[in-house]
Amino acid sequence: MKLVIQRVSSASVRVDGRVVGEIGRGFLVLFGAETGDVAGLAEEAARKVAGLRVFDDEAGKMNLALADVGGGVLVVSQFTLGADLSRGRRPGFERALRGADAEPLYEAFVGALRGQGVVVETGLFGASMQVALVNEGPATFLMELPKTP
Repeated sequence: MKLVIQRVSSASVRVDGRVVGEIGRGFLVLFGAETGDVAGLAEEAARKVAGLRVFDDEAGKMNLALADVGGGVLVVSQFTLGADLSRGRRPGFERALRGADAEPLYEAFVGALRGQGVVVETGLFGASMQVALVNEGPATFLMELPKTP
């Protein structure tokens, strides 16, 4: 499981010209599921994201979590995070989990984040989306979870 976590002052996602998810301060999380990922990984990832201390405290040090700053999370499914770019010029998607298998993991991640008390907005799974964000910092983090939780 791969997540790209971007600290944002705002983020939104549109489908067919209409906003389907939008947050102010918080995280834009691009969520990619790979072959072998299980629901336990999604729950572990949600705990880690909710507790990630990357917002500045009064001394300017990354020391605060989402709850400390009243932040939300916009979660967007991102099939292409499972791409293999090691060969040639075209990405291979053998590792990326297909929609029918990836969607329950995506939903488990979103549900587990909400279970942590986080305000969560989402994109539309499997849709062609336009994502807009203002990256604060910029601060972007890659989280890769091993196949066994």
